[in-house]
Amino acid sequence: MGQARPPRRGTSAYAARRTAWVLVALALVSINLRPAITTIAGTMGQLQAGFGLSPHLLPLLGALPVLAFGVSAPCGPWLARRLGTGRAVAAALLALAAALLVRVLVPGLLLPGTLLAGASIMTASVLVPQIVRANRGTGWWTGLCTMGFGLGAALGAGLVQPLQQAFGGSLAWALAVWAVPALIGAALIDRTGQTAGRPDGTDRTGGPASGAGLQETTTADGATGETGTIPLRKQRTAWAVTAFFGLQAMLYFAITSWLAVFLVSKGQTVAEAAGLLAWFSVAGLPASLLAPVLAGRRVVLKFMAPGLGLLVAAALIGVLAAPVALQFLMVGLLGIVQSAGFGLGMALVVIRSTGPQSAGSLSAMSQGLGFALASLGPLGAGFLHEWSGGWDVPFWALAAEAVLLAVAGFLAVRGRAVSVEAVEAEHLGEPAAVGR
Repeated sequence: MGQARPPRRGTSAYAARRTAWVLVALALVSINLRPAITTIAGTMGQLQAGFGLSPHLLPLLGALPVLAFGVSAPCGPWLARRLGTGRAVAAALLALAAALLVRVLVPGLLLPGTLLAGASIMTASVLVPQIVRANRGTGWWTGLCTMGFGLGAALGAGLVQPLQQAFGGSLAWALAVWAVPALIGAALIDRTGQTAGRPDGTDRTGGPASGAGLQETTTADGATGETGTIPLRKQRTAWAVTAFFGLQAMLYFAITSWLAVFLVSKGQTVAEAAGLLAWFSVAGLPASLLAPVLAGRRVVLKFMAPGLGLLVAAALIGVLAAPVALQFLMVGLLGIVQSAGFGLGMALVVIRSTGPQSAGSLSAMSQGLGFALASLGPLGAGFLHEWSGGWDVPFWALAAEAVLLAVAGFLAVRGRAVSVEAVEAEHLGEPAAVGR
């Protein structure tokens, strides 16, 4: 105990230290996957003067990152198979840093740079559940990552105005400075995440990876024969998880793209609206941490998944109807239930998959197709606002979508878990589906 020699590889001390660093790396990666979006959302009113952007292109700018999410989801598993998971995430963060710089420092590249930033974020994001699953992470791991997303969103929205003042009024540098934490995250995950989340479905010891905490021991939906599995696209649970993730993401991006503009129309100043957008993310941090943990309890999960959709609908109507004096409270409540929905969406990828390879594939499907669906959020809300000339129609439409989210949640927690690994049926128990 008192000897100074370092612990050998494989000892409990080494494993604990390595686990701590993997958690730190995952948290920093997660923090980097939202500022590229919320910094732009918080400065929508300044982009016309600062970058000469046509007002007609503002809805497109809000939708570009999400469109990139939808088309770039396969890049994460593809890179992981060739580089290893850690290096794949590091490469994505390096591309993100480059995109954050060129989009604001090179004239005419705001839209292409934002598209590249979205693709880089998606490439890293789909690999986070795979790393969690391969490291046998519990609900706290998933909660830490989802809280990191929320913290990054809050920092991006809340610090853009102070950073602009610190840089002598330069909006470009206030946006470009976010390349620095992306570079730090790339360096850290490259060192700690390389052996985590191997794409062949084994854990870091070389044996079959098995989850803890959030894992369910179930067979693939419809698996046939003694060994083998069925395509992911034919597994109903995979589609339900994808629908849940896509609908909550559509709500999130519609809200973050237009909430500040809505609040200004209600009488808030630009700075106050940006502050409330940051509060929207900060208020949801505890919920994003706790939702994956609570989701590990089956009794809670079967009520939580559909219930969150209904709560989001109620919170949206509350923000629409509340006077200026109550917006701090209502925006905070909306942030809590919305962040809980995102935390649950990420947790479902882990809960409803049978191993790290399945988690990676389900993550790519749910986030890829889900974010493709989510891209309609900012565009649809902006179109409805222009068409109706107000905010009542967009908010009621989003509330109706939240009801659909409740339906998707109801279906996502029922049925058998998702599997793409070839497994021997005799080694698996009877399906333990939630909600039986």
